[in-house]
Amino acid sequence: MNNSSDSGTCLPIAQHMSIPVLMCLVYFMGFLLNFFSLWIFCCRMSSWSAGTILQFCLALSDALGTPVTPLIAVYFAMGNNWPFGTVVCTVKIALLSSQFYGSAIFLTLISFHRYKAVVHFNKSSRMKNKSFIKKLCAGVWLFLIAHSLVYFVAIPSTKVGKVTQCLSFSQSSLTNSFFTIGCVLVSVGFLLPLSISATCYFQIKNALTRLNNITTKSLKVKLKSQRMIQMCLIIFGICFLPMNVTRTAAIVIIKFYPEHCHMVHHVQTAYYASWIVAGLNCCLDPVLYYFGSQNFKDAFPSFKAKPAEPQQSDTEMTPNLM
Repeated sequence: MNNSSDSGTCLPIAQHMSIPVLMCLVYFMGFLLNFFSLWIFCCRMSSWSAGTILQFCLALSDALGTPVTPLIAVYFAMGNNWPFGTVVCTVKIALLSSQFYGSAIFLTLISFHRYKAVVHFNKSSRMKNKSFIKKLCAGVWLFLIAHSLVYFVAIPSTKVGKVTQCLSFSQSSLTNSFFTIGCVLVSVGFLLPLSISATCYFQIKNALTRLNNITTKSLKVKLKSQRMIQMCLIIFGICFLPMNVTRTAAIVIIKFYPEHCHMVHHVQTAYYASWIVAGLNCCLDPVLYYFGSQNFKDAFPSFKAKPAEPQQSDTEMTPNLM
């Protein structure tokens, strides 16, 4: 069956309702977990370390995609017909993209922060300075806002056949925009953060093999840092890899093989399904806070009126390396 129009445009097809249903379930669960995490950060922890600031920003970025999930469900339920207008379409794309790539950036910064604290614990570093971390996080949010503005110009909703499409590979008039933005996102938004996080992990792993005369408590802190970065890498692999692979495959097909509509439709369905998998990072990141931050873990089970007392930051303990 050839689902193309006379002009050669691949006409959109309706997506199975299991996609929006699962998406809503995953994002709703992620919203509850991250809302609880944000409450812990804001109400149960009286003092924040530099690492806590990064974790708070990660939780905040994870919550960005939740408000637009019901709109996506309506979009699929109406047969891929977007009824909310161009502005809401671009807001939807901007929030989802900022959630995915904001999470990737903050996961990378958490990994780098742990790397500096473990491998270069005896050297002064701006990554240990709360004032610098606040400015760094502000810079990331400004970058995400600027990145979101690109979508207002490059990827609006358009009419395809009899329906209005929003972030659909059937929008043939936006092929060049999809290709350019997709190449930037997969390289700068995924491969670069993944490479940095992987490098931090192996640097810490190598440092642990050279430990000498280290206390049990300090070794525990170092191993916790290694596990935390390992968790970041797992989130990259499970959550963000499928989305980047399917989108890259889709933009290559629509750019160079637009006549293969059946391939476009299959890859687009896989891409929408990968949003569900990517949304799992909202559920996995709170696990990262619990097992990676002693202050967060101490505040978690305590529901007394008094907030948890600040403790020495995990990354401020300085065991002897070498």
